[in-house]
Amino acid sequence: MNTVVYPGTFDPITNGHYDLIERAARMFDKLVVAVAESPNKQPALDIDTRIALIEEVVDGLGNVEVVGFSCLLTELLDQQGARIILRGLRAVSDFEYELQLANMNRAQAPHVESLFLTPAVENSYISATIVREIARLGGNVGQLVHPRVADALRARYHAS
Repeated sequence: MNTVVYPGTFDPITNGHYDLIERAARMFDKLVVAVAESPNKQPALDIDTRIALIEEVVDGLGNVEVVGFSCLLTELLDQQGARIILRGLRAVSDFEYELQLANMNRAQAPHVESLFLTPAVENSYISATIVREIARLGGNVGQLVHPRVADALRARYHAS
């Protein structure tokens, strides 16, 4: 089975993330969306909420599995029987950091390859950081995320 792991914080999952998930799901037998616990980043949404939202967003994709993790990514790949990491590149500015991560992962696990996909043009400007900030300030994120994600952000930042 050809398995790819798409790791990230997904705080929250955006339409850009979904674009990559949907396309990668067509290219691989199995896609594992790996949600990093990332306590140092102090995510706005807890890991259980992020996992539940992603599961809801990808519900129609039969070969996608969502897991949380707090170990080294290379350990997770071994656990999942995968040797390919999927990463997204929105702009040239992403490339240097992603190249550094890819080389570090290869140094730890020489059998691991990194695959980079770019989002569709209409999603190329979307970042979870920007989505969180718009939501925090009461703006409309409905065109940037799934409706259920927009609801969760509204509840997180503007609960009455």
